[in-house]
Amino acid sequence: MKKITLSSLFFLLVFGNLVAQQEKGITGYNNWLDTWTDFKPNNANYEEPTQIITGNISESTTLTKRNTYLLLGDVFVTECATLTIEAGTVILGDYKTKGSLTISKGSRILAEGNPTDPIIFTSNRADKKPGDWGGIFILGNAPINTFGKVASLNYGLNPSSTENISYGGDNTNDNSGMLSYVRIEFAGKKTKDFGNFSGLTLAGVGLKTEIDKVMVSYCQGNSFNILGGEVDLIKAVSYRSNKNDFNFNYGAQSNLNNSLAIRSPYISSPDGSRCLYVSSYDLKEDADSSKKETNVIARNMTLINVSDDLKSDISVGLVQEAIFIGPDVSFTMSKSVISGFKPAVIFDESIVINNENLSKIKFEYSYFNNCKGNIFLKNHTNNDDLESWYGSRAFDNVYSKGPDSETFIDSHDSRYPDFRLRINKIIASNDLFDDEEDD
Repeated sequence: MKKITLSSLFFLLVFGNLVAQQEKGITGYNNWLDTWTDFKPNNANYEEPTQIITGNISESTTLTKRNTYLLLGDVFVTECATLTIEAGTVILGDYKTKGSLTISKGSRILAEGNPTDPIIFTSNRADKKPGDWGGIFILGNAPINTFGKVASLNYGLNPSSTENISYGGDNTNDNSGMLSYVRIEFAGKKTKDFGNFSGLTLAGVGLKTEIDKVMVSYCQGNSFNILGGEVDLIKAVSYRSNKNDFNFNYGAQSNLNNSLAIRSPYISSPDGSRCLYVSSYDLKEDADSSKKETNVIARNMTLINVSDDLKSDISVGLVQEAIFIGPDVSFTMSKSVISGFKPAVIFDESIVINNENLSKIKFEYSYFNNCKGNIFLKNHTNNDDLESWYGSRAFDNVYSKGPDSETFIDSHDSRYPDFRLRINKIIASNDLFDDEEDD
């Protein structure tokens, strides 16, 4: 199948139909990123803590905007308590004790910010760095695909009871609360034996849990880590994660809608750093084949690698794939944009390329831009069959080359001026990175 690379045809496809253009990548008549996100979080200054949170929260508690809170060590919400956080509240993760927050199974978090008053979890250091503190864990009663109904977090947390770190069960509609208009910054504590914490871990979380407009930035681990359960993420933003932006495992059943991942080739873990990592297990022998395999449906995604010199960064090995697909998973991506990777997608080498597996892994109505290769099988030098399969008219994908600012961000579209200009600035301007250097 001949790749579609002619610029005249491309611009006809992109700009000739504004409705179709708006459907690919993140969408919105209004700029839903406006006011609550922060792409230079190290510039922000917060008041000194007025309240310290430590140990267990075993009774329903409300955190208020008038206070600034410090997470000291590992904090657990237990005994079916509800932690309510008012809009505009700032919670600082302690650097010395690597503070973290775990919402134990049966308990809930109600963190509902708003566009002008987001809830902020960030480092308590003046000069903030990725990995300054732990992160947030939300644990639920929804199914996972490991043997037995439950599992335990293995991040070296120190709970008063192992029940406080267990997750999984039978309730697909479990409700662990909500996060809305929330920022999580500089998380990702590094541990000696268990790797890095993630910014937000959703483990065995059920469908009635709401995750909407959450931004994770400068995380030393994964930004979003979904371990089993059935949970949807809407308008999620991952910015400059060291590891994966969205990590799915253990039979997760998830819709990932209208979300954004912006990567830098200069902040990538040697262990692997992708926009999406989709797997059903770490070891096949640990997975119960009678249970659901991981199934992720991603729509209206924008996955971008922002590089000073993409060709050079690819040649020296700084750029890798945007999406990794493991064996025994189902995955669909539609109406999305993937730009600046090598290649766009890699299938695990154990995946047999046949009708059965290809019917479970779908890419459709999407732009693959400025990628050195589009869809490959790992460790295979000839991927023409896969490229042709997903490049056929049946899937309506476009393989193209062009500047990000011109390819899918039409800042001259008068119907979406604020939204388009904002996205164009975020993606196309490298000056976002000037004052955010890492150790």
